[in-house]
Amino acid sequence: MVEPLPTSRIALKLDALNFLSADVRNAFGPYINLLLVTERQWTQSQVGFLTTAGGLVGIALQTPIGGFIDVTPAKRGVIVLTMAVMAVCALMIYGLSTFWPLALAMSLLALAGDAFAPAVAALTLGLTTREKLARRLGRNSAFDHGGNIAIALLAGVVGYLFTQSAVFLLVPVFAAFTAVATLSIPAGAIDHDRARDLGREGEANPMAEGFGVLFRTPALIVFAISAAMFQFANAPLMPLVAQKLAFAHPKEATAMMSFCIIAAQGVMLPIALLAGYTADRWGRKPLFLVAFLVLPIRAWLYNVSDGAFWLIGVQLLDGVGAGIFQALSPLVIADVMRGTGRFNLAQGVVATCQGVGAAFSGLVTGEVVDHFGYSIAFVCLGVAAAGALAVFAIGMPETRDLVPERSPNGSAASTSPPIGGADN
Repeated sequence: MVEPLPTSRIALKLDALNFLSADVRNAFGPYINLLLVTERQWTQSQVGFLTTAGGLVGIALQTPIGGFIDVTPAKRGVIVLTMAVMAVCALMIYGLSTFWPLALAMSLLALAGDAFAPAVAALTLGLTTREKLARRLGRNSAFDHGGNIAIALLAGVVGYLFTQSAVFLLVPVFAAFTAVATLSIPAGAIDHDRARDLGREGEANPMAEGFGVLFRTPALIVFAISAAMFQFANAPLMPLVAQKLAFAHPKEATAMMSFCIIAAQGVMLPIALLAGYTADRWGRKPLFLVAFLVLPIRAWLYNVSDGAFWLIGVQLLDGVGAGIFQALSPLVIADVMRGTGRFNLAQGVVATCQGVGAAFSGLVTGEVVDHFGYSIAFVCLGVAAAGALAVFAIGMPETRDLVPERSPNGSAASTSPPIGGADN
């Protein structure tokens, strides 16, 4: 039996969870690249190989993790465990500098990240009614961006006053805060059928679809391919900009990295709220088209100037594209998987595709930079981003009003119109 919990209390607990967890997860990412390239003198190829190796480990288990989150009632426990793993990995990065220990840390980080995002989305779905989901996901994203700004400011100060590696000592502290916020949500308040998007309102004894529904959902396939291409182009951009700034201004490297993050996150916060509040009225596809369009423009603009102010200014565009993408991706997946009971499994599939894109992008981009320089790398990433825009624009239908047809035995017979269907 699901315990009734005041909406305001649920909202505040989810706000705290998203804000504090951002401080944990985003103390990694570009800061690892920055530390290895500048303070520890690794080559781009070494860093690319490390990130690819770690990413591939996570990719292999992303989809099974999503399937596990669908069926487990311990969604809060999954989030707490990911926080513990990230805290240990941060201490490993701080204290160790050789390849294999860092490869292990990166692999564990990938696994923790694979579990965290779908677990939070499932928790949100289990605590939120369908008519409020778009706004709640936008609010989740906004508080996540607020946490990113907070950790970027704090990391910039710590990196400037101490060392770049000292940033990673912040992670265990915020991981503990996140665990407390997560456990403050009563387990009995979570509707676990709704958390996996199983059945329709009022339906008795709904049945989950088999795994084959993933392959019978054209919109999910197109979205996964588009997301992989988007991530391939997007993932290396901020680390490359951070490295250019670090080589030009070594003393201020961490502070400038923080400024880049703050600039983007400061835009992402209102964009996420706007996307959440307008997705039901405008539809999902027009908003996503904006996100896909901004990415190639941003990649190519980095070549206009090497000035710090220009590079940080261009980084503002990341706030538009990534802000929309992060806020609305779970909503689109919920649309196309509605009633199947495979929401988190589908999230795992999309995240796997994104992980493939990011992992191979790190390796390919590192090689391109080492052999041809930063300018060619930015051009290549812009071309990849333009390809992602074309795939999404041509192949993805509008999903706002999508209602799956269900067969008499309770399984979903169809969850999307044909690829390229009419927009609503």
